[in-house]
Parts: sequence; structure tokens; C-alpha cells
Amino acid sequence: MTDPIADLLTRIRNAIMRGKTSVKVPKSNIKVEVVKVLYDMKFIKSYQVVDDDIDIVLKYKKGENRISGIVRVSKPSLRIYSSYKSIPKVLNGLGFYILSTPQGVISDREAKDKKVGGELICKVW
Repeated sequence: MTDPIADLLTRIRNAIMRGKTSVKVPKSNIKVEVVKVLYDMKFIKSYQVVDDDIDIVLKYKKGENRISGIVRVSKPSLRIYSSYKSIPKVLNGLGFYILSTPQGVISDREAKDKKVGGELICKVW
């Protein structure tokens, strides 16, 4: 697998389209950090790291999933970086970016608070 983050996002998108309540993905450190940001931003209900897997419980409200869209921005073939001043908005603030920074994997709001830029991993709305 050449892009494990794209695999994580695709598995989440596929689970949402199928109406699944949970999804299991292979574990890696970067995937755990991305899922932790999704949990902190209240876009997933819970997650649990079990052996070599991450069990993600998706969040639904009145039959609608909390995640409307999740898209990979920076790819292995084309890395996209941004300073904290120039991080674009997602749907006028309804969504957010997940960034990989020197201070770890964080949301765009936290990056602006800490005044740190980095690689734009994905956007979520």
C-alpha cells in the first residue's frame, strides 16, 4: 500500500456510504493520530486501538452521518504545505483541515492557535 492515509479515508467513506456504524482499519501511528483529531473534533463517536487494528465507531444523528465529506489533500506524489496564516477555510468554517506539523497531527484551528504550519493531510466537513 503506497498511501495508508488515503486507505483510511477511503474505508471511512465506504463505511458511511454503506450505512455502517463502525469500521476497522489497519493500525499505523499516523492513522491513530488522524483518527484522534477526528474524535477531538467530534466527527466520530469513539475509537479503540486493538492489537494491529483501529476500531472506529461512526457518529450518526437522525440517520445522517456527522462526516459529510472527507478528502485527501496532500499526496505522496504532490505534498501541499501551508503556513498557519494561509490555511484555507473549508466550507466557510463548517469543516476543517488536518495538518501534520512539527508539534504533531492537529486540526487547522489548533494550528492557528499554536501559530504553526505544516502539511495539509486532508479536509473534513
